[in-house]
Amino acid sequence: MPDPSPPIRALRHHGDDRLFLTGRKLREGAELMFFAYRAFTSDPDRILHEKGYGRAHHRALHFIGRRPGISVAGLLDLLGITKQSLARVLKPLVDDGLVNSVPGQKDRRQRLLTLTEEGHRFEGALSQSQRERLSRAFREAGPEAVAGFRAVTALMIDEDARDDILRMVYDAPEAPK
Repeated sequence: MPDPSPPIRALRHHGDDRLFLTGRKLREGAELMFFAYRAFTSDPDRILHEKGYGRAHHRALHFIGRRPGISVAGLLDLLGITKQSLARVLKPLVDDGLVNSVPGQKDRRQRLLTLTEEGHRFEGALSQSQRERLSRAFREAGPEAVAGFRAVTALMIDEDARDDILRMVYDAPEAPK
């Protein structure tokens, strides 16, 4: 593993680690989350903007790609948004040929969603920079830090939903390419 950059080395030794629950440390953690999220979404945001899409479109493409054949109801549940909000997101994705929406086999009222070939390519372009950013950060931080990151982010999920979300994240099969 390469030697971490000077700011990362300094971060690892930033004050007394036993004081991680002070107001200052919590504010610093929140600010790091804001800046990390801004960086994490910056490349996809540029690509989305060119097509007239936003982050909600990216989330929908991501989860449809990870769960081919997901129902509209399942996607609603997963994203935690209203039917009206999802309709505003899905319509342009279907109209632009990125998402297929077909009736369910057992219940024809059900709509099942999959990415088209073009949808897979577009979602891949959106996610590539994010995977590269995570890979770089994970590699530089090391396995213990990655385990800590996963624990902290998992514990930030609302407790009543945490088990279901973690099961969904870690048990989902790889989507076909």
